[in-house]
Amino acid sequence: MKLYQSVHKRPVSTAILALFVLSLASVFAAGPGLAQKKPAKKGPRAALVSVDKVVAQSVSQTIPVVGRLVARRSGVVAARVAGPVSEIRADVGDRVKKGDVLAVLVREQLHWVRERRVAEVASRKAQLAAQDAAMVMKNQEMQRLERLKNTKSAAHRAARFDDMRQEVMMLNSQVAEAAAHLRQAEADAKLAQINLRYASIRAPFSGVVIRRHTEVGSYLTVGQAVVDLIDDTALEVEADVPVNRIAGLVPGTGVTVAINGQIVTAKVRAVVPQENPLTRTRTVRFTADLAALLGHLAGNQSVTVAVPITAAAKVISVHKDAILRRRGKDMVFVIEKSAAQPRNIKIGDAVGGRFVVEDGLKAGDVVVVRGNERLFPGQPVKF
Repeated sequence: MKLYQSVHKRPVSTAILALFVLSLASVFAAGPGLAQKKPAKKGPRAALVSVDKVVAQSVSQTIPVVGRLVARRSGVVAARVAGPVSEIRADVGDRVKKGDVLAVLVREQLHWVRERRVAEVASRKAQLAAQDAAMVMKNQEMQRLERLKNTKSAAHRAARFDDMRQEVMMLNSQVAEAAAHLRQAEADAKLAQINLRYASIRAPFSGVVIRRHTEVGSYLTVGQAVVDLIDDTALEVEADVPVNRIAGLVPGTGVTVAINGQIVTAKVRAVVPQENPLTRTRTVRFTADLAALLGHLAGNQSVTVAVPITAAAKVISVHKDAILRRRGKDMVFVIEKSAAQPRNIKIGDAVGGRFVVEDGLKAGDVVVVRGNERLFPGQPVKF
Protein backbone atom coordinates (compact mmCIF):
# COMPACT_ATOMS: atom_id res chain seq x y z
CA MET A 1 0.00 0.00 0.00
CA LYS A 2 2.73 2.48 0.83
CA LEU A 3 4.48 1.54 -2.36
CA TYR A 4 1.31 2.46 -4.39
CA GLN A 5 0.98 5.92 -2.77
CA SER A 6 4.58 6.84 -3.30
CA VAL A 7 4.40 5.82 -6.89
CA HIS A 8 1.30 8.04 -7.59
CA LYS A 9 2.25 11.18 -5.62
CA ARG A 10 5.28 11.88 -7.79
CA PRO A 11 3.36 12.48 -11.02
CA VAL A 12 1.00 14.97 -9.32
CA SER A 13 3.83 17.13 -7.89
CA THR A 14 5.56 17.14 -11.25
CA ALA A 15 2.37 18.38 -12.99
CA ILE A 16 1.90 21.28 -10.58
CA LEU A 17 5.51 22.33 -10.97
CA ALA A 18 5.13 22.26 -14.73
CA LEU A 19 2.10 24.53 -14.66
CA PHE A 20 3.89 27.08 -12.48
CA VAL A 21 6.86 27.17 -14.82
CA LEU A 22 4.59 27.71 -17.81
CA SER A 23 2.82 30.68 -16.10
CA LEU A 24 6.13 32.41 -15.37
CA ALA A 25 7.24 31.84 -18.90
CA SER A 26 4.11 33.50 -20.31
CA VAL A 27 4.58 36.57 -18.10
CA PHE A 28 8.18 37.07 -19.15
CA ALA A 29 7.29 36.37 -22.78
CA ALA A 30 4.78 39.24 -22.74
CA GLY A 31 7.58 41.63 -22.03
CA PRO A 32 8.06 44.41 -19.47
CA GLY A 33 5.30 46.61 -21.00
CA LEU A 34 2.45 44.44 -19.70
CA ALA A 35 3.97 44.07 -16.28
CA GLN A 36 4.37 47.88 -15.88
CA LYS A 37 1.02 49.05 -17.49
CA LYS A 38 -1.06 51.31 -15.17
CA PRO A 39 -4.64 52.71 -15.54
CA ALA A 40 -4.89 56.21 -17.17
CA LYS A 41 -5.39 59.09 -14.74
CA LYS A 42 -8.83 60.84 -15.08
CA GLY A 43 -9.42 64.61 -14.53
CA PRO A 44 -12.15 66.04 -12.26
CA ARG A 45 -15.71 65.76 -13.56
CA ALA A 46 -17.30 69.00 -14.84
CA ALA A 47 -19.93 70.34 -12.42
CA LEU A 48 -23.37 71.43 -13.68
CA VAL A 49 -24.03 75.02 -12.53
CA SER A 50 -26.19 78.07 -13.25
CA VAL A 51 -24.53 81.39 -13.94
CA ASP A 52 -25.39 85.10 -14.05
CA LYS A 53 -23.64 88.18 -15.34
CA VAL A 54 -22.30 91.03 -13.27
CA VAL A 55 -24.06 94.17 -14.50
CA ALA A 56 -23.75 97.92 -14.25
CA GLN A 57 -26.99 99.64 -13.24
CA SER A 58 -28.38 102.88 -11.86
CA VAL A 59 -29.60 102.77 -8.25
CA SER A 60 -30.78 105.26 -5.70
CA GLN A 61 -31.88 105.18 -2.08
CA THR A 62 -35.62 104.80 -1.64
CA ILE A 63 -38.28 104.96 1.04
CA PRO A 64 -41.47 102.85 1.00
CA VAL A 65 -44.74 104.72 0.56
CA VAL A 66 -48.08 102.95 0.80
CA GLY A 67 -50.21 103.58 -2.27
CA ARG A 68 -53.26 102.10 -3.96
CA LEU A 69 -54.51 101.02 -7.33
CA VAL A 70 -56.99 103.35 -8.98
CA ALA A 71 -58.91 102.95 -12.22
CA ARG A 72 -58.38 105.52 -14.94
CA ARG A 73 -61.92 104.80 -16.12
CA SER A 74 -64.66 104.27 -13.57
CA GLY A 75 -67.90 105.90 -12.53
CA VAL A 76 -71.66 105.89 -12.62
CA VAL A 77 -73.57 104.93 -15.75
CA ALA A 78 -76.70 107.10 -15.69
CA ALA A 79 -79.92 107.31 -17.66
CA ARG A 80 -79.90 109.82 -20.54
CA VAL A 81 -83.66 109.88 -20.93
CA ALA A 82 -86.53 109.58 -18.47
CA GLY A 83 -88.73 106.51 -18.31
CA PRO A 84 -89.60 103.33 -16.39
CA VAL A 85 -87.16 100.41 -16.40
CA SER A 86 -88.42 97.40 -18.33
CA GLU A 87 -85.33 95.19 -18.21
CA ILE A 88 -82.01 94.84 -16.33
CA ARG A 89 -79.31 92.92 -18.22
CA ALA A 90 -76.25 93.36 -15.98
CA ASP A 91 -75.71 92.45 -12.35
CA VAL A 92 -72.93 93.09 -9.83
CA GLY A 93 -69.74 91.29 -10.83
CA ASP A 94 -70.65 90.95 -14.50
CA ARG A 95 -67.91 91.80 -16.97
CA VAL A 96 -69.25 93.81 -19.90
CA LYS A 97 -67.83 95.17 -23.11
CA LYS A 98 -68.16 98.65 -24.50
CA GLY A 99 -71.61 99.02 -26.06
CA ASP A 100 -73.25 96.14 -24.18
CA VAL A 101 -76.82 96.88 -23.02
CA LEU A 102 -77.01 97.24 -19.22
CA ALA A 103 -80.69 98.16 -18.89
CA VAL A 104 -83.67 98.95 -21.12
CA LEU A 105 -86.40 101.56 -20.56
CA VAL A 106 -89.98 101.29 -21.78
CA ARG A 107 -89.78 102.32 -25.44
CA GLU A 108 -93.40 102.73 -26.61
CA GLN A 109 -93.81 106.40 -25.73
CA LEU A 110 -90.44 107.32 -27.11
CA HIS A 111 -91.20 105.40 -30.28
CA TRP A 112 -94.41 107.31 -30.98
CA VAL A 113 -92.80 110.64 -30.13
CA ARG A 114 -90.28 109.90 -32.85
CA GLU A 115 -93.03 108.94 -35.30
CA ARG A 116 -94.83 112.23 -34.63
CA ARG A 117 -91.64 114.16 -35.25
CA VAL A 118 -91.06 112.31 -38.50
CA ALA A 119 -94.59 113.17 -39.63
CA GLU A 120 -94.02 116.79 -38.76
CA VAL A 121 -90.92 116.80 -40.94
CA ALA A 122 -92.99 115.51 -43.85
CA SER A 123 -95.59 118.25 -43.26
CA ARG A 124 -92.96 120.95 -43.18
CA LYS A 125 -91.44 119.67 -46.39
CA ALA A 126 -94.84 119.92 -48.09
CA GLN A 127 -95.33 123.48 -46.85
CA LEU A 128 -91.92 124.46 -48.10
CA ALA A 129 -92.66 122.92 -51.50
CA ALA A 130 -95.94 124.91 -51.73
CA GLN A 131 -94.15 128.13 -50.84
CA ASP A 132 -91.48 127.39 -53.44
CA ALA A 133 -94.16 126.82 -56.10
CA ALA A 134 -95.88 130.09 -55.22
CA MET A 135 -92.54 131.83 -55.35
CA VAL A 136 -91.88 130.46 -58.82
CA MET A 137 -95.25 131.79 -60.08
CA LYS A 138 -94.66 135.24 -58.63
CA ASN A 139 -91.23 135.38 -60.16
CA GLN A 140 -92.68 134.55 -63.56
CA GLU A 141 -95.25 137.35 -63.23
CA MET A 142 -92.52 139.74 -62.13
CA GLN A 143 -90.46 138.87 -65.17
CA ARG A 144 -93.42 139.56 -67.52
CA LEU A 145 -94.03 142.95 -65.92
CA GLU A 146 -90.35 143.81 -66.30
CA ARG A 147 -90.51 143.00 -70.03
CA LEU A 148 -93.61 145.19 -70.44
CA LYS A 149 -91.85 148.02 -68.60
CA ASN A 150 -88.88 147.83 -70.89
CA THR A 151 -91.09 147.96 -74.02
CA LYS A 152 -93.09 150.87 -72.64
CA SER A 153 -96.31 149.02 -73.35
CA ALA A 154 -99.68 150.53 -72.47
CA ALA A 155 -100.46 147.37 -70.52
CA HIS A 156 -97.71 148.21 -68.06
CA ARG A 157 -98.75 149.93 -64.86
CA ALA A 158 -96.20 151.21 -62.39
CA ALA A 159 -98.39 150.55 -59.38
CA ARG A 160 -98.94 146.96 -60.39
CA PHE A 161 -95.21 146.44 -60.82
CA ASP A 162 -94.51 147.80 -57.32
CA ASP A 163 -97.22 145.61 -55.80
CA MET A 164 -95.77 142.55 -57.48
CA ARG A 165 -92.32 143.35 -56.21
CA GLN A 166 -93.66 143.53 -52.62
CA GLU A 167 -95.46 140.23 -53.06
CA VAL A 168 -92.22 138.59 -54.23
CA MET A 169 -90.38 139.88 -51.19
CA MET A 170 -93.12 138.54 -48.90
CA LEU A 171 -92.98 135.15 -50.60
CA ASN A 172 -89.19 135.08 -50.14
CA SER A 173 -89.70 135.61 -46.43
CA GLN A 174 -92.37 132.89 -46.29
CA VAL A 175 -90.09 130.44 -48.09
CA ALA A 176 -87.27 131.21 -45.67
CA GLU A 177 -89.65 130.77 -42.73
CA ALA A 178 -90.90 127.44 -44.12
CA ALA A 179 -87.30 126.26 -44.58
CA ALA A 180 -86.52 127.21 -40.97
CA HIS A 181 -89.57 125.33 -39.71
CA LEU A 182 -88.44 122.30 -41.71
CA ARG A 183 -84.95 122.39 -40.17
CA GLN A 184 -86.51 122.66 -36.71
CA ALA A 185 -88.78 119.69 -37.39
CA GLU A 186 -85.82 117.66 -38.65
CA ALA A 187 -83.85 118.50 -35.50
CA ASP A 188 -86.79 117.45 -33.31
CA ALA A 189 -87.01 114.19 -35.24
CA LYS A 190 -83.30 113.53 -34.69
CA LEU A 191 -83.64 114.26 -30.98
CA ALA A 192 -86.58 111.87 -30.79
CA GLN A 193 -84.48 109.22 -32.54
CA ILE A 194 -81.63 109.82 -30.09
CA ASN A 195 -83.98 109.54 -27.10
CA LEU A 196 -85.32 106.27 -28.48
CA ARG A 197 -81.77 104.98 -28.82
CA TYR A 198 -81.00 106.12 -25.26
CA ALA A 199 -83.81 103.87 -24.03
CA SER A 200 -81.16 101.14 -24.21
CA ILE A 201 -78.61 102.10 -21.56
CA ARG A 202 -75.21 100.85 -22.78
CA ALA A 203 -71.76 100.50 -21.22
CA PRO A 204 -69.58 103.48 -22.20
CA PHE A 205 -66.42 101.37 -21.75
CA SER A 206 -65.44 97.79 -21.00
CA GLY A 207 -65.30 96.87 -17.34
CA VAL A 208 -66.97 95.17 -14.38
CA VAL A 209 -70.26 96.17 -12.74
CA ILE A 210 -69.53 96.85 -9.06
CA ARG A 211 -72.93 98.23 -7.99
CA ARG A 212 -76.51 98.38 -9.23
CA HIS A 213 -78.76 101.34 -8.33
CA THR A 214 -82.16 100.44 -9.82
CA GLU A 215 -84.61 97.62 -10.41
CA VAL A 216 -87.21 96.68 -13.02
CA GLY A 217 -90.24 98.95 -12.70
CA SER A 218 -88.38 101.91 -11.22
CA TYR A 219 -88.84 105.23 -12.93
CA LEU A 220 -85.59 106.88 -13.93
CA THR A 221 -85.11 110.58 -14.46
CA VAL A 222 -82.42 112.05 -16.66
CA GLY A 223 -79.04 111.64 -14.93
CA GLN A 224 -80.23 109.05 -12.39
CA ALA A 225 -77.68 106.29 -11.65
CA VAL A 226 -78.18 102.83 -13.12
CA VAL A 227 -74.91 100.97 -12.30
CA ASP A 228 -71.34 101.69 -11.18
CA LEU A 229 -68.72 100.47 -13.66
CA ILE A 230 -64.94 100.11 -13.27
CA ASP A 231 -62.37 99.22 -15.92
CA ASP A 232 -59.95 96.92 -14.08
CA THR A 233 -57.72 96.63 -17.15
CA ALA A 234 -56.76 100.33 -17.00
CA LEU A 235 -55.39 100.63 -13.47
CA GLU A 236 -52.58 102.86 -12.28
CA VAL A 237 -50.85 103.48 -8.97
CA GLU A 238 -51.67 106.46 -6.78
CA ALA A 239 -49.64 107.40 -3.70
CA ASP A 240 -49.63 110.33 -1.26
CA VAL A 241 -45.96 111.28 -1.11
CA PRO A 242 -44.54 113.58 1.62
CA VAL A 243 -43.74 117.00 0.22
CA ASN A 244 -40.10 116.77 1.34
CA ARG A 245 -39.69 113.69 -0.91
CA ILE A 246 -41.46 115.10 -3.94
CA ALA A 247 -38.51 116.96 -5.51
CA GLY A 248 -37.08 113.88 -7.22
CA LEU A 249 -40.39 112.86 -8.75
CA VAL A 250 -40.91 114.32 -12.21
CA PRO A 251 -42.87 112.80 -15.10
CA GLY A 252 -40.92 109.84 -16.43
CA THR A 253 -39.04 109.04 -13.20
CA GLY A 254 -38.78 105.26 -12.74
CA VAL A 255 -39.79 103.53 -9.49
CA THR A 256 -40.60 100.01 -8.33
CA VAL A 257 -43.95 98.90 -6.92
CA ALA A 258 -44.63 95.83 -4.77
CA ILE A 259 -48.00 94.24 -5.69
CA ASN A 260 -49.20 90.83 -4.51
CA GLY A 261 -45.66 89.88 -3.53
CA GLN A 262 -44.25 90.80 -6.95
CA ILE A 263 -42.09 93.75 -7.96
CA VAL A 264 -43.11 95.67 -11.07
CA THR A 265 -41.61 98.77 -12.65
CA ALA A 266 -43.53 102.01 -12.93
CA LYS A 267 -43.04 105.60 -14.06
CA VAL A 268 -44.36 108.88 -12.74
CA ARG A 269 -47.22 110.09 -14.93
CA ALA A 270 -48.21 113.20 -13.03
CA VAL A 271 -47.70 115.04 -9.75
CA VAL A 272 -50.98 116.63 -8.72
CA PRO A 273 -50.37 120.29 -7.76
CA GLN A 274 -52.57 120.09 -4.67
CA GLU A 275 -51.23 119.60 -1.14
CA ASN A 276 -53.09 118.00 1.73
CA PRO A 277 -52.64 120.45 4.65
CA LEU A 278 -53.33 117.74 7.25
CA THR A 279 -50.78 115.15 6.07
CA ARG A 280 -48.45 117.47 4.12
CA THR A 281 -48.52 115.12 1.15
CA ARG A 282 -49.17 115.42 -2.56
CA THR A 283 -50.85 112.87 -4.79
CA VAL A 284 -48.61 111.25 -7.42
CA ARG A 285 -49.88 109.01 -10.21
CA PHE A 286 -47.69 106.21 -11.62
CA THR A 287 -48.23 104.08 -14.71
CA ALA A 288 -47.11 100.46 -14.31
CA ASP A 289 -46.96 97.39 -16.51
CA LEU A 290 -49.62 95.23 -14.86
CA ALA A 291 -50.34 92.87 -17.75
CA ALA A 292 -48.93 89.85 -15.89
CA LEU A 293 -51.22 90.52 -12.90
CA LEU A 294 -54.51 91.13 -14.70
CA GLY A 295 -57.36 89.25 -13.11
CA HIS A 296 -55.75 89.48 -9.66
CA LEU A 297 -56.05 93.24 -9.13
CA ALA A 298 -58.79 95.46 -7.76
CA GLY A 299 -59.48 99.14 -7.35
CA ASN A 300 -58.19 100.62 -4.05
CA GLN A 301 -55.89 97.61 -3.56
CA SER A 302 -52.88 98.52 -1.39
CA VAL A 303 -49.40 98.57 -2.93
CA THR A 304 -45.98 99.76 -1.79
CA VAL A 305 -44.07 102.28 -3.88
CA ALA A 306 -40.28 102.63 -3.51
CA VAL A 307 -39.90 106.42 -3.79
CA PRO A 308 -36.32 107.56 -4.55
CA ILE A 309 -34.79 110.01 -2.07
CA THR A 310 -31.37 110.38 -3.74
CA ALA A 311 -30.18 110.86 -7.28
CA ALA A 312 -29.45 107.70 -9.26
CA ALA A 313 -25.81 106.49 -9.30
CA LYS A 314 -24.10 103.98 -11.58
CA VAL A 315 -22.93 100.86 -9.69
CA ILE A 316 -21.74 97.31 -10.34
CA SER A 317 -24.04 94.63 -8.93
CA VAL A 318 -23.92 90.85 -8.53
CA HIS A 319 -26.73 88.37 -7.90
CA LYS A 320 -27.21 87.59 -4.22
CA ASP A 321 -27.04 83.82 -4.80
CA ALA A 322 -23.51 84.11 -6.19
CA ILE A 323 -22.04 85.30 -2.87
CA LEU A 324 -20.46 82.77 -0.48
CA ARG A 325 -19.05 83.42 2.99
CA ARG A 326 -15.67 81.72 3.44
CA ARG A 327 -13.28 82.36 6.34
CA GLY A 328 -15.02 85.61 7.22
CA LYS A 329 -14.82 87.00 3.69
CA ASP A 330 -17.29 87.33 0.83
CA MET A 331 -16.30 85.51 -2.33
CA VAL A 332 -17.75 84.29 -5.62
CA PHE A 333 -16.78 81.74 -8.24
CA VAL A 334 -16.00 83.43 -11.55
CA ILE A 335 -16.06 81.43 -14.80
CA GLU A 336 -12.68 81.63 -16.54
CA LYS A 337 -11.94 79.30 -19.48
CA SER A 338 -14.81 76.98 -18.55
CA ALA A 339 -13.50 76.57 -15.00
CA ALA A 340 -14.62 78.04 -11.67
CA GLN A 341 -12.07 80.31 -10.03
CA PRO A 342 -12.67 81.78 -6.54
CA ARG A 343 -12.43 85.53 -6.10
CA ASN A 344 -12.80 87.63 -2.96
CA ILE A 345 -15.09 90.63 -3.30
CA LYS A 346 -16.33 93.55 -1.24
CA ILE A 347 -20.08 94.14 -1.29
CA GLY A 348 -22.21 97.14 -0.37
CA ASP A 349 -25.95 97.77 -0.14
CA ALA A 350 -28.62 95.43 -1.39
CA VAL A 351 -30.45 96.41 -4.58
CA GLY A 352 -33.50 94.20 -4.90
CA GLY A 353 -32.15 90.67 -5.40
CA ARG A 354 -28.60 91.87 -6.00
CA PHE A 355 -25.73 93.45 -4.06
CA VAL A 356 -23.59 96.42 -4.98
CA VAL A 357 -19.98 95.33 -5.63
CA GLU A 358 -17.43 97.80 -4.31
CA ASP A 359 -14.36 95.78 -5.32
CA GLY A 360 -13.40 92.50 -6.99
CA LEU A 361 -15.67 92.32 -10.03
CA LYS A 362 -16.36 94.21 -13.22
CA ALA A 363 -19.38 94.44 -15.48
CA GLY A 364 -19.61 91.42 -17.78
CA ASP A 365 -17.99 88.89 -15.42
CA VAL A 366 -19.88 85.60 -15.30
CA VAL A 367 -20.40 84.15 -11.81
CA VAL A 368 -21.93 80.93 -10.53
CA VAL A 369 -25.31 81.33 -8.76
CA ARG A 370 -26.40 77.66 -8.48
CA GLY A 371 -24.16 74.75 -7.53
CA ASN A 372 -21.37 76.97 -6.18
CA GLU A 373 -21.43 75.46 -2.66
CA ARG A 374 -19.56 72.29 -3.73
CA LEU A 375 -17.10 73.80 -6.19
CA PHE A 376 -13.33 73.81 -5.68
CA PRO A 377 -10.81 76.13 -7.35
CA GLY A 378 -10.20 75.31 -11.00
CA GLN A 379 -13.04 72.79 -11.27
CA PRO A 380 -14.46 72.50 -14.80
CA VAL A 381 -18.09 73.56 -15.10
CA LYS A 382 -20.86 73.35 -17.64
CA PHE A 383 -24.05 75.40 -17.80
